[in-house]
Amino acid sequence: MTNAFRSVEDYEFFVYSLSGIDSVQSSTVTVIRVGASIARVIGEILFAENFRLVVRERIFYDREPLLIDEYGYEVWNGEEKLCWYDPQPHPHVPALKKNHPHHKHIPPDIKHNRVPAPEMSFTQPNLPVLIREIEALIQAQTQGDEKATEQEN
Repeated sequence: MTNAFRSVEDYEFFVYSLSGIDSVQSSTVTVIRVGASIARVIGEILFAENFRLVVRERIFYDREPLLIDEYGYEVWNGEEKLCWYDPQPHPHVPALKKNHPHHKHIPPDIKHNRVPAPEMSFTQPNLPVLIREIEALIQAQTQGDEKATEQEN
């Protein structure tokens, strides 16, 4: 995968075009430049079936390509937090060493149950990967709803 966002302007264009993606119902994600080289990316992306993605990133854009310095992403369905991603180091967890520090928190015991997240990166955009993940969750839920309806009939 190549970094499609070589500049902060590229990233801003992508962020402000999120609502044009078929699966996205609305987005409050904004890029806030806080200096000559740093920006914060914050907000929520709302999807069908009551899914939402909470986005928090800090990016450096004084070099090419831009660099995601820190991030946190939460995936929700209604009031249930399904998972979250963060790069907080956990050197005591051997399973996370392969793509340290990127990992995903999942149930059960979402706070302590961590799995590697090789698709997360500091040097490539993470939002497209997360959007695809949520699209797959929506599709799985929709297919499950259709099967349940078929069984009722």
